[in-house]
Amino acid sequence: MVVLVKPSPQLSSKAMDGNQNKVEAKVLLLGAENVGKSALTVRFITKRFIGEYGDIESIYSHIDKVEGREISLRIWDSLYPQSCETTESISDKQLQWADGVILVYSICDRSSFEVVQQQVQLIRQARKLSASAPIIIVGNKQDLQHQRAVSSEEGRLFALSSDCGFFEISAAETYHGVLLVFHEILDLIKESRALKRGMAGIKGIVKSVSAVFGKKREN
Repeated sequence: MVVLVKPSPQLSSKAMDGNQNKVEAKVLLLGAENVGKSALTVRFITKRFIGEYGDIESIYSHIDKVEGREISLRIWDSLYPQSCETTESISDKQLQWADGVILVYSICDRSSFEVVQQQVQLIRQARKLSASAPIIIVGNKQDLQHQRAVSSEEGRLFALSSDCGFFEISAAETYHGVLLVFHEILDLIKESRALKRGMAGIKGIVKSVSAVFGKKREN
């Protein structure tokens, strides 16, 4: 079973540029150690599950087709620094690079859920002066129900209160759930871009109207 919560919609995907045949997006994966970030990424790209990874930070490139459109996706699989303050776990470079963020925790590890909670706050604070990148929270290792330390309800409620998407999946058991996560972040990125274009258009109209009325007052 895949548990999904969507953040509040901003613009319909129908408002996207329909003439673009290719979409490029950059996704940043964050979370504590041993939550399955690399397994999630490799599962999406290759459809295979690999359980063990070394401490390697990687940026993966992947080309996919979604609804007939070519998607060029770059995924930054980040490391969670050992023996550091949570404030050091996300760099400005990462946030400036990313179009969207996936935060992963293990449902078997409460401390990893707390890391995600802190990282959401850091991202929101860092981007408070500009439009926020869409965020999806993923509770991984759903297949290990007997070791569960974070309930689905708790994860879902936190995501809702933070205006984030939410999935609970098992990267080990099913490719479909992983696919849904990445397709959803792509949809949210497209919506975010459409909203920015719309806001830019509104600002342009306001500026033009202000200029016209300014000239009238001068006359």
